[in-house]
Amino acid sequence: MAFFSAQPPYLSPAVPFSGLIQGGLQDGLQIHVNGKVLYSSGTRFSVNLQTGFSENNIAFHFNPRFEDGGYVVCNTKQNGSWGHEERKRQMPFQMGKPFELQFLVQCSGFRVVVNGSPFVQYSHRVPWRHVDTISVAGAVQLSYISFQTQTVIHTVQSVPGQMFPNPTIPPMVYPNLSYPMPYFTSISGGLYPSRTIIVLGTVLPSAQRFHINLRSGSDIAFHLNPRFNENTVVRNTQIKGSWGSEERSLPRAMPFSRGQSFSVWIMCESHCLKVAVDGQHLLDYCHRLKNLCAIDNLEVAGDIQLTHVQT
Repeated sequence: MAFFSAQPPYLSPAVPFSGLIQGGLQDGLQIHVNGKVLYSSGTRFSVNLQTGFSENNIAFHFNPRFEDGGYVVCNTKQNGSWGHEERKRQMPFQMGKPFELQFLVQCSGFRVVVNGSPFVQYSHRVPWRHVDTISVAGAVQLSYISFQTQTVIHTVQSVPGQMFPNPTIPPMVYPNLSYPMPYFTSISGGLYPSRTIIVLGTVLPSAQRFHINLRSGSDIAFHLNPRFNENTVVRNTQIKGSWGSEERSLPRAMPFSRGQSFSVWIMCESHCLKVAVDGQHLLDYCHRLKNLCAIDNLEVAGDIQLTHVQT
């Protein structure tokens, strides 16, 4: 099974945050909450999966508390009344440190994974299909909240811009909850002003480099290439097999870090591409290939785990 986007992510939302889960909870839905625990905003935070924006009916309350040595409370609230707390005397989060929190919805309950390691199972106490909202509050800063669903897919040819199921090969299972790499997909209709491409992922701990390419046929209209051994982000264009001049200067520090999650937004404007990383503008890249609608394929490859793509 592979995981594909169920709805667009919430990027850098302000806390406290409440947002709809489009279509409500489904068996196999994966919810990723990426952020950082803050020092100065209290000693606890919570993620609630609830019905509506009122907090009267919370199917799953996940509440890390940095008190008494650190522990995590799980609970359910029905009609304004809390049930029996389930406490786990273990603290997988660190103050001031980033985290990746994943909720997998199953028929039997919620499975929670923190920073890639299974943490807790919580059995359903109320009808979980009524849940349609996620809320986050407390001592955290959010990078993004994203949604993925399980889908069985067939092996595909790794050819830029082509994803043809091969009926002679049985479905493959991708055990890591991410997209297969390298990843290729079409950009339906090509680029045009206001069109935005979103790529979310996590840099591998030993990463050297990765790239995001916007392609026009065999040409690469935009090559975004973070290089960790050089501590910079290289940009370029390749036409008929030949690279142009590299652009390397950055207005701020290298925004990508080994072992950390990231979000990249690439917004097309009439004269350039604007790139933001983790919600902050990073650079502009003037178009070198002017036929924007012909830029109709996306390629992502290199030393990352890819968790979400929106074109």
